[in-house]
Amino acid sequence: MLSQPLLRLVSAVSRRRMKLLLGIALLAYVASVWGNLINMSVLLNRSIQESRELRIESRIEEIIEPLREKIRDLEKSFTQKYPPVKFLSEKDRKRILVTGGAGFVGSHLTDKLMMDGHEVTVVDNFFTGRKRNVEHWIGHENFELINHDVVEPLYIEVDQIYHLASPASPPNYMYNPIKTLKTNTIGTLNMLGLAKRVGARLLLASTSEVYGDPEVHPQTEDYWGHVNPIGPRACYDEGKRVAETMCYAYMKQEGVEVRVARIFNTFGPRMHMNDGRVVSNFILQALQGEPLTVYGSGSQTRAFQYVRREETSWVTECLSASVLDLQEQSGLQACSQNTHWL
Repeated sequence: MLSQPLLRLVSAVSRRRMKLLLGIALLAYVASVWGNLINMSVLLNRSIQESRELRIESRIEEIIEPLREKIRDLEKSFTQKYPPVKFLSEKDRKRILVTGGAGFVGSHLTDKLMMDGHEVTVVDNFFTGRKRNVEHWIGHENFELINHDVVEPLYIEVDQIYHLASPASPPNYMYNPIKTLKTNTIGTLNMLGLAKRVGARLLLASTSEVYGDPEVHPQTEDYWGHVNPIGPRACYDEGKRVAETMCYAYMKQEGVEVRVARIFNTFGPRMHMNDGRVVSNFILQALQGEPLTVYGSGSQTRAFQYVRREETSWVTECLSASVLDLQEQSGLQACSQNTHWL
C-alpha cells in the first residue's frame, strides 16, 4: 500500500494534470470558435465584395452600353456603301485636285469625278463649303479631304486641277472683300504655280460677273462687258477678271495648259438657303409664306443653270478640250458651248 504522503502527491499531480487538460481543451475550443468567426468574417466580406463588384459591373455595363451602341454605329458608317464607282486602270485613272470641292458646285463635280473612277483630293477652308456635302465619300480609298486655304501654297502631286475656290454669292464675297480678292488672285496664282510645277492642266471656274453690269443680253464671248472696278461687287468681279488674265499669261509665258469656264447663275441640290441669289431667295420666301421680292424694275434677265452630277460633265469636257480648241475658240467658247443656259 502506498503511504499517505505519496497518495497526497499523486492526487495533487492528478489535479494539476486535470487543470492543464481543461486549460488546453478550453484554448482549443476558443481557437476553434475564433477560427470559425474568422472564416465567417472572410466569407461575409467576400460575399459583400462580390455583391459590390456585381453592382459596380452592372453600373459599368449601364454606362458602357451606349458607348458600345455608338461604336456599332461608327462601325456601320465605316462599312458604309459608297455610291457606285467606275474602275479605271492605272493609265486611265487621274489624280485630280478640286479646290472648293466641298462647296455647292464643287461637291457635285467631286461626285462626278469620283464616280468616273479618278483619285480626287478636295481642298477647302470651309468658309462657305460644308463637310456634309462630301461626307458620303469620306473613307473611300480614292478620296481625300484637306482643310486648307488656297491663299497659302499647297504642295501636292496631281494630274489635273479644278480651281473652284472662292465665295460665289454676293452676301458671302462682300462679307470680306479683301479675302475674296486674295482668294481669286493669290489663290489662283498658287494653283497656276502648282500646275506649272507638276505639269497639270488647270480649269478656272470663272463667272458671268466678269461682264459686270452688262448692256448686252445674252452675253457672248466677244462682248467685253460693262464693269465698275470700285463697285460693291468689284472684289469678286475684278478678282475673277484678274484670275482669267493670269491663266492666259501662264499659258503664253510658261506653257501651262489652262481652261476657263464662265459659270452663270447656278442652282440645285446643296445650295444654301441663305445663298442670297434669286432662286434661293424665291424658294425661301415661298416656304415662309412671304411675298416674292423682285429687285429693280423687274425687266432684267438672268441666265440660270441647274447643277447635279450629270450636269457637271460639261466641266470635265471643258478640261479635256485640246489646246487647238482653245486657240480656235479663244478658250472660253469651248467651255461655254457645253453649259445649260435657260
